[in-house]
Amino acid sequence: MRRSLVLLVAFLTTLLSPTLLGTPAAFAAGSTTSYQTIAGVGGTPMKAFVIQPTGWGNGPFPLLVMPSSWAVNNIEYVGAAAKLAKESGYVVVSYTSRGFWDSGGEIDIAGPDTVGDVSKIIDWAVANAHADATKVGAAGISYGAGISLLAAAADPRIKAVAAMSTWTDLARSLYPNETVNKQAVDVLLTAADLTGKPGPVLKEAKAAYNAGRFHEVLPISAGRSAASKVAQLNANHTAVMLGNAWNDGIFAPGQIADFYTQLSGPKRLMLSPGDHATAELFGAAGLPNDIWESAGRWFNRHLKGEANGIDAEPAVRLKPNNGGDWRTYQAWPSGTGDTVSLDGKKIWAGWPTVADSGTVLLSGAMQGFFNIPTGVALPFVDRNVAGVWTGPSYPNGATLAGTPRLNVTVTPSAEKTSLFAYLYEVGPLGLGALVTHRAFTVTGASITRNLDIQLEPTVWNVAPGNKLVLVIDTVDPRYLSQSTLGSTVAFGPSTLTVPRA
Repeated sequence: MRRSLVLLVAFLTTLLSPTLLGTPAAFAAGSTTSYQTIAGVGGTPMKAFVIQPTGWGNGPFPLLVMPSSWAVNNIEYVGAAAKLAKESGYVVVSYTSRGFWDSGGEIDIAGPDTVGDVSKIIDWAVANAHADATKVGAAGISYGAGISLLAAAADPRIKAVAAMSTWTDLARSLYPNETVNKQAVDVLLTAADLTGKPGPVLKEAKAAYNAGRFHEVLPISAGRSAASKVAQLNANHTAVMLGNAWNDGIFAPGQIADFYTQLSGPKRLMLSPGDHATAELFGAAGLPNDIWESAGRWFNRHLKGEANGIDAEPAVRLKPNNGGDWRTYQAWPSGTGDTVSLDGKKIWAGWPTVADSGTVLLSGAMQGFFNIPTGVALPFVDRNVAGVWTGPSYPNGATLAGTPRLNVTVTPSAEKTSLFAYLYEVGPLGLGALVTHRAFTVTGASITRNLDIQLEPTVWNVAPGNKLVLVIDTVDPRYLSQSTLGSTVAFGPSTLTVPRA
């Protein structure tokens, strides 16, 4: 994984370097590109590609600011930027985020300086690139998306945002239900060391993680999470478009859906199959892409005032995770659900099973480059070390849409036990495709707790005759499991509620 990340970044950097791009006219008629150094907060040099439209008059032009993703440089969006400049007349500034690659400063995990850099970029573009200070948008993928949301909360000049593969709650992403998302943390820390200059906050976070005290990092989350800035975004009446993947191994979709429901201004949500950044990656290069095309229409409506009808369309667009066309909803789906009673069981903890092996036996949706158990053979799951419950069968098929909820009663024998709930669609041969999952950690030996756990949301088409099966395990290689080998977990009477469209 780490080698792949380094090779990917190196390939993109070489392929799209300033030398190969040319300066200033790198693209077809309709835009020019120049490589600029822009002073960020404290005068820190931000390295940027500035794409300006040609054939659209003398300006001022609407402005889009695009901070780069974590460990990626300013090349990231130049394809989409050229398309936006040529086809819609935008000035676009695609820049390397603070602390990475060719930009100065240190990585502060979307801290005040990184967020403030966006405002400095706006100032520069207005003064030097014929940008219109009254028509400003921000867009990005992953780290750039989170920065864009935070900057929009802080700077009311930003009228519209397109945030893709983003986080809205940092703690919920990296420490869901008190369980460290080990895979995500390892990737982020390694990428930062390889491509940037970690600052004090990031260095302390890494030290805490390595020392087993990751919970001490949580206080930094609120100031770096758009979920804590909803009031500012609503007060600014920011038009917010969100696009994420169902199987995002770093920023899972549940936090995005909850954030979306709290926004009161113009908003749009698109969730589709894939893993982190895979749903919109090629669109950033300027290739056809549903999410980027929607983002272009979003900015045209909310920055340029075009009556293109996007604000009259259903605001929620969800593509089933196991295939199918986009489904549209006026609001986040909260339809009636099937509630299944789960009987009591007792299992041994700390033992791996095929449910958490990551082996793909029947894949319902590709999980990108992350190790997520997309399939399982239910007959081979050891019932002594994993709880297995068979849910409803659907003779005519069904569509699940929304957030499954698990109300579970547990009594662990160890002081800390990590639990991993997987919901599978299972066919007649016992082969199952992963529908959704959720991690949670229980504290307190021999204490009975009743927990209300939201699994990650999904839209999923169940084939006729197939059934749903819930598996709860105590080990998962993606997470830092705290289960004790040889301890036990007793499950009391519980329920699973699965929403249907």
